[in-house]
Amino acid sequence: MKRYLSIFASLAVLIITIPCLAFIGTSKPPYTSKKASSGIISSDTEKATDADSFKLYNHKTKKVETVSVRDYLIGVVGAEMPASFHSEALKAQAVASHTYALNMKQQQQKSPNKSLNGADLSTDPATSQSYMTKEELKEFYGEHFETYYKKISEAVDSVIDKVIIYQNEPIAAAFHSISGGMTEDPANIWGKSLNYLKPVLSDGDFLAPDYESKVTLTADEVKAKLSAKFSDIQWTDEPGKWITVKILTDSKSVKEADVCGTTVTGTDLRNALGLNSAYFTVSFADGKFTFDVKGKGHGVGMSQYGADYLARQGKSYEDILKYYYSDVTIAVLQKTDS
Repeated sequence: MKRYLSIFASLAVLIITIPCLAFIGTSKPPYTSKKASSGIISSDTEKATDADSFKLYNHKTKKVETVSVRDYLIGVVGAEMPASFHSEALKAQAVASHTYALNMKQQQQKSPNKSLNGADLSTDPATSQSYMTKEELKEFYGEHFETYYKKISEAVDSVIDKVIIYQNEPIAAAFHSISGGMTEDPANIWGKSLNYLKPVLSDGDFLAPDYESKVTLTADEVKAKLSAKFSDIQWTDEPGKWITVKILTDSKSVKEADVCGTTVTGTDLRNALGLNSAYFTVSFADGKFTFDVKGKGHGVGMSQYGADYLARQGKSYEDILKYYYSDVTIAVLQKTDS
């Protein structure tokens, strides 16, 4: 498992989810003792370390802040998943986010990222999980705050001692908003496969409100956006021949495309053009490119809308996590004397 943890830092930087705002809440924190640490209960004697708090680099204030595990998880779940989702989906998000944070904390201890100024992870959604304070969520939800605050806090409290492990280590718990109908192999996004992140069908995503989207750009706009990303493209006078999709992944996303003779990845093309995902087709007519897109996000790991669909079909948060993350165990974090 150590070899998987060694790539987590790069995965964490590249795992960019599509955050949806929700709420946080309060009740008695399970983590209160400053003289205790936690380990994972498993059949292995080796135990991963938990924490009573996380040190966050606030990308807005540029300061390092210490936040309790509970408050952090509530703030992350509130920022990452709509509060209207089923409680079992919110629980699944809480466990995935807790696992993500633990893995980030461990990686930071082993190989510190100096840009975090001693923090465990950042609040910047471009490089880490989204996070919102109680005050930020209260402002966003207005008169509905108390209802969602309570709902998310209860979901977090019910699973705050759970974590997803593979070979007794917290996994790189990638998640995204909406898949194209099948989740993606991380090798197609970040160049590295992981045994617990195998593509699975996610039929519930077809029902998501933003499953399909369309982006229309003029030839000049496409040229400007792609030139900013790929400086070596030799543009021709035939825009209709500029972009050709070459290879699709098993999940039907664009793996490789040709842009005027330059090979680019579907992920890079997606990011450069501002598309919701790399699952797209492209056409050209009347001086304009049209990109028909399916899904939202990188497509790896747990689909958030897929999780909500499964929850509404009667699946528990454990069912959801074990469906999207292969061959994993939902372990209990146990306090031990430090």
